[in-house]
Amino acid sequence: MSTDLSRVADPGSIKLYTTEPDHHDPITLRSIGFWLYMMSDIMIFAGLFAAHGVYGDAYGTSKITAAQVIDPISALFPTLFLFSSVLFFGLAGVALKNNDRKEVLRWMTAAFVVGLVFVLQEIWEFVKLAQEGAVPQASAFLSDFWTIVWAHGLHVIVGLIWMAVVLIQVLRDGFTEAVVGRFLNLRIFWFFQAVVWVFVYTFVYLMGVS
Repeated sequence: MSTDLSRVADPGSIKLYTTEPDHHDPITLRSIGFWLYMMSDIMIFAGLFAAHGVYGDAYGTSKITAAQVIDPISALFPTLFLFSSVLFFGLAGVALKNNDRKEVLRWMTAAFVVGLVFVLQEIWEFVKLAQEGAVPQASAFLSDFWTIVWAHGLHVIVGLIWMAVVLIQVLRDGFTEAVVGRFLNLRIFWFFQAVVWVFVYTFVYLMGVS
């Protein structure tokens, strides 16, 4: 890779990949390895959605039904916050390409704050469910509901921690090769969480009460 290992000075010199033959830059290799990890994550969520298809109507001994637990309207607001966070992170990627560290920090901070609001809303929703007795051990349906939503929620929490670390590194070190590589992998991870949430909202919240 032709970029300086300490800091990029020329806005046009940030190369996110290379077309040169027989040249394997570290950032590309990191991205390929991370895509392999993402494939395993896709399999995890595929298994969870398959389980949801089996347990979605299995209420067991609990009298709590999906219509009592699932509210698509209230889940719409966290959805908008998550998508806004993804949009802000995309704008941070544009700022990275322009070598504008100030804008990268600004948009990443916005993405972090909005993503944190998403997590806090999810926590508040499940606190209320627990107070109403809609806990995982009450039925197979509730166990599935808690598992699939919070499997995604834990991924978002990990993404927020990762984002905070990258924010500090950009502020402290600038656009080093290692920092840019972590930023690009985080972008893949963060966008993936939005895609997964589309399926969660569609199959769990919308179709769950249909």
